[in-house]
Amino acid sequence: MADELKTERLTLRPWRVDDAEAALPIYSASNVARWLSPAMDDVPDVDAMRLVLQQWVAEDARLPEPAGRWAVELAEDGRLVGGAVLLPLPPRGEDLEMGWQLHPDYWGHGYASEAGRAVARWAFDQGYDEIFAVARPNNTRAQATARRIGMEWVGETEKYYDLRLQVFRLRPADLP
Repeated sequence: MADELKTERLTLRPWRVDDAEAALPIYSASNVARWLSPAMDDVPDVDAMRLVLQQWVAEDARLPEPAGRWAVELAEDGRLVGGAVLLPLPPRGEDLEMGWQLHPDYWGHGYASEAGRAVARWAFDQGYDEIFAVARPNNTRAQATARRIGMEWVGETEKYYDLRLQVFRLRPADLP
């Protein structure tokens, strides 16, 4: 995993276990958490968030590049506002999924698409020729973000997570 990815307004860096207190409001927000299940269980308190972060840190150490999970901070003040991922999609891990999660207070500022483009550039720089994002049919915000990143809707599937999902694909030439 990359140590750090930087954009004009954001720093994407590896998660640390001591991020638990700042991460909890992001991953426990009902309008964020509802879209993460079943890939992520509910996170009711700081101790549970700490356990999640311990798992992420350990798993990231074993993932082949370019896969990983990043904490998303505002470059101007280091405030933690969300997370971004680039992970093998289940069940076989042959497709690479890009994802993003932001605290609702930071929605509508373009941070999710900026983080997504940074993760995509990282994947393409490591030799990948396409990456995917998946979203539930009712998650219109995620679908709109995928399109703003430059992703193309390629259909609907139940292949991943045993859910009906909208699938978006990004290739290097599509990245704005």
